[in-house]
Amino acid sequence: QMPLVESGGGLVQAGGSLRLSCVASGANWDDYAIAWFRQAPGKEREGISCISRSGDNTYYADFLKGRFTISRDNAKNTVYLRMNNLEPEDTAVYYCAAELRVSREACTLLAALYPSWGQGTRVTVSS
Repeated sequence: QMPLVESGGGLVQAGGSLRLSCVASGANWDDYAIAWFRQAPGKEREGISCISRSGDNTYYADFLKGRFTISRDNAKNTVYLRMNNLEPEDTAVYYCAAELRVSREACTLLAALYPSWGQGTRVTVSS
């Protein structure tokens, strides 16, 4: 298990931007692929984006339409999610998750493969 803490959520107007951070406190951070998920009120959790251990490979859900960018700084044990042009439909609790991976270059948005989760950070987008 990798302890994770998200931050950076808040209230923003539609069209605005936020940057979420996911900080890990465990050892061997760069052995883990990281993903962001979100859960809106009354909806199921959905995968947003993931980044490989190396940071060289990323994956995004199609519905994002290029608005979000994931990145990682292994020296700081941190993964970021930059969210631009936010829409009211982006309102949700955002979670980061960590998966111990052999491959340095792969990641997945299959939530069942992630054993470590943060507590979430809430994002509210007003219209």
